[in-house]
Amino acid sequence: MVVNQKPGWKERLRALKNLPAFFKLVWASSPWMTGLNVGLRLVRSAIPVSFLYIGKLIIDEVILLNRDHGHSSIHPVWVLIGIEFLLALFNDALGRSISLLDSLLGDLFGKLSSVRIMKHAAILDLEQFEDPVFYDKLERARQQTTGRTILLSQVLSQVQDLITMGFLAAGLIFFNPWLIVLLFITILPSFVGESYFNDQTYALSRRQTPERRELDYLRFLGASDETAKEVKIFDLSDFIIEKFEVLANKFYKSNRRISINRSLWGTGFTLLGSLGYYGAYVYIILETISGHISIGKLTFLAGSFRQLKSLMESVLTRFTAVSQGAIYLSDFFEFFEITPAIQASKNPVPFPNSIRIGFEFQGVGFRYQHADKWAARHLNFTLNAGEKIALVGENGAGKTTLVKLLARLYEPTEGRILLDGVDLRLYDLVSLRQNIGIIFQDYIRYQMRVADNIAVGNILQKDDASLIVSAAEQSLAADLVSRLPAGYDQMLGKRFQEGMELSGGEWQKVALARAYMRQAQVLILDEPTSALDARAEYEVFQRFAALTRGKTAVLISHRFSTVRMADRILVLHLGELQESGTHAELIRLGGKYAELFTLQAKGYQ
Repeated sequence: MVVNQKPGWKERLRALKNLPAFFKLVWASSPWMTGLNVGLRLVRSAIPVSFLYIGKLIIDEVILLNRDHGHSSIHPVWVLIGIEFLLALFNDALGRSISLLDSLLGDLFGKLSSVRIMKHAAILDLEQFEDPVFYDKLERARQQTTGRTILLSQVLSQVQDLITMGFLAAGLIFFNPWLIVLLFITILPSFVGESYFNDQTYALSRRQTPERRELDYLRFLGASDETAKEVKIFDLSDFIIEKFEVLANKFYKSNRRISINRSLWGTGFTLLGSLGYYGAYVYIILETISGHISIGKLTFLAGSFRQLKSLMESVLTRFTAVSQGAIYLSDFFEFFEITPAIQASKNPVPFPNSIRIGFEFQGVGFRYQHADKWAARHLNFTLNAGEKIALVGENGAGKTTLVKLLARLYEPTEGRILLDGVDLRLYDLVSLRQNIGIIFQDYIRYQMRVADNIAVGNILQKDDASLIVSAAEQSLAADLVSRLPAGYDQMLGKRFQEGMELSGGEWQKVALARAYMRQAQVLILDEPTSALDARAEYEVFQRFAALTRGKTAVLISHRFSTVRMADRILVLHLGELQESGTHAELIRLGGKYAELFTLQAKGYQ
């Protein structure tokens, strides 16, 4: 569906095909609640006509009593009033039960659909998350986890009202079928008008998706613990608020225009419907005056006609809302149609228990979707088993891209990567990633307990306290933990109660523990010590060198004092491998590495 187009009737009817899949999800949320909800609504659909018919009987009995001057038995009147009273109580109980079930089902559906989105997002490629078009689809899918629960009530109410209309129409058809035709003709314009303005609203909502994400981002920037210090020190509050207000006012003006037009046209359509209703009402009264129908029947027909008008308007208006909701459901289901480009092998090769040869890049290149420039290209090198290599280069040289390719977070656009002579794509994807421990520079500071922060490195072993403690000791985080009031149970961050914020270096030690927690064959550290002081950095790398003895390791760093510890250094420039060798060899070569080393050395003089 094109984003900037309004959905037409074909799209509306096509979107109704989403409803069976939607109700399948609702049923999966709670089969017994869904079944009970439907059953109660079917019972309640007969209540309105029952009220009207009992009312007719009561009025006829009262008139009969009046004619007989009270000499007739009044027993039937009290019985009928008692029945109507019990029916009112029953109707109220049904309404409350249905509302309760709608609310509970809505919560369960919201939970189920949110979990489904998270599970599906987990299998998608990292590259897809870096695409703004994908993010728009993800955002629209997220919106449906809460907004679509009302669709359940709308569809079931539609069925309930249609059945009620059938009961009410039966009496009117017997009296005069042309009244129903008149009623339908006079309220049809209102239905068409509502459909038109709902289309306008939907088209506007889709167009605004990217800007609404920007609005949410500005709201986050303006009031967040993560941004507060920069907002204050740079006095950004007015700047952010101004941008927010400009965007919010733009949304307001667009929505106001549609709302005003809807209100003006709606007033005219309502007037037309009222003229049709009161014309039929006058006709029924004239028939009563002429003696063709009784007072009780007048009450029944007038009530039936009034309720039928109301129900018909509700059904037609709700059809617009239901079809609109079904169109929005397309956003939800379209997200699940997105498939990852990185697929697991149908006959996966098990990851080697011990890497024998190592990794080999053969003409590997990678380019993002919709990008003209290559992020990495012509990569030809080996990473031998047990070898420690360092990746050096200026920002944007392709260092992080290379390690993402190694961990198969990205798929090469060209070329291939071998592990022990076997294409990386043939290995079991889960076991491949389990055997690679990687800590990125932009690691997440989880607002959780210390133990959980470390355990995310190997979540399958989250209950192994001894492994968590060992990982903390290896990353030098154990000292920090010993000073915390609750130790490994201490909540980190300021988002939740009793949480404690750490310094950048302290957070980094906790993050490093995740790599050791994994006990992987390959360890990759992307700028792992950028927040540490010189002494702490030296200690971390001494420990790293000792603990990775016999393991394959990749280190990305801008500090030449640390990369010289590597067995070999790869120098990347503009996504290509420019130089390779030890620190001493690269200095003698006098190329890019020597230039960068000299520039950094001057900064310490």
